[in-house]
Amino acid sequence: MKRVSLALTLAAAAAAAALSVQAASAQTLKTIKDRGMLSCGVSQGLPGFSSPDDKGNWTGIDVDVCRALAAAVFNDPTKVKFVPLSAKDRFTALQSGEIDVLSRNTTWTVSRDTSLGANFTGVTYYDGQGFMVKKSLKVNSALELNSASVCVQTGTTTEQNLADFFKGNNMKYEVIAFGTVDETVKAYESGRCDVFTDDASGLYASRLKLANPADHVVLPEIISKEPLGPMVRHGDDQWFDIVKWTLFAMINAEELGVTQKNVDEMLKSDKPELKRVLGTDGNLGEQLGLTKDWVVRIVKAVGNYGETFERNVGTGSPLGIARGVNNLWNKGGIQYAPPIR
Repeated sequence: MKRVSLALTLAAAAAAAALSVQAASAQTLKTIKDRGMLSCGVSQGLPGFSSPDDKGNWTGIDVDVCRALAAAVFNDPTKVKFVPLSAKDRFTALQSGEIDVLSRNTTWTVSRDTSLGANFTGVTYYDGQGFMVKKSLKVNSALELNSASVCVQTGTTTEQNLADFFKGNNMKYEVIAFGTVDETVKAYESGRCDVFTDDASGLYASRLKLANPADHVVLPEIISKEPLGPMVRHGDDQWFDIVKWTLFAMINAEELGVTQKNVDEMLKSDKPELKRVLGTDGNLGEQLGLTKDWVVRIVKAVGNYGETFERNVGTGSPLGIARGVNNLWNKGGIQYAPPIR
């Protein structure tokens, strides 16, 4: 009898623990719904990724991720409060609960994935660190930067990458560090340093802010891997899944040819995969805690991944960045999402 009693006690404890986990896992989504608004941490102004216009309207790849989440949860991409954060303050804002998701050109590294009480949910942009110089310096390669002074933003992965590159090539350099990207750009433009280093995408974005962008060149060397993506707090698997699968939905939609313009027409398709993805068959959205048409909501709000890329940073945008490795896996790139099934 004692063995039976013990087994029943253990089973009851396990069931209680499972219920407790389920309750905790729904906390963020419930908080967002009760608040009626998603709180999204973004940059203080990085064109193409997260940047406000003079009327306070935010645009960019990172912004579109948050609008897609709001569309999935509320069927309304405007129900987002954007919280501009410095590189130094971004993780504290996530840990404290000030924001629900950090979607701010943030590099996925092992230390950040394990020491900050947060999880990365995917890669929105595969990047790498580079260097920008004035054309007047007549420098064609980063290997010609011996004894250069380099402007860099504190609280980023660029500082360590910079040290590794110069040490690895037996070159000397002087670091001039600043707290925000705007301060760093202004210092570079005013001549306080010879070189500005950042993620290559950030260099293209910052060059747009200079008085004469054509006077500056991004050097060809890429010295690091910088996979950028959103982060959520540890301890809420449901919200982690929702943020992760929102990005995956955008990538899968592009692969399936579902766009903002044709999504309503695609809803009429008899193809099994499209029916699963668009919610006309099955309950995959409901398993996430969303609605059957969650992917339709996302695509109608921001488009598929390719659409948001081209609109914000692609060759048709002011940044003019080639798709490159950010192309889909079946088009020569490395963007790949698990299937929705």
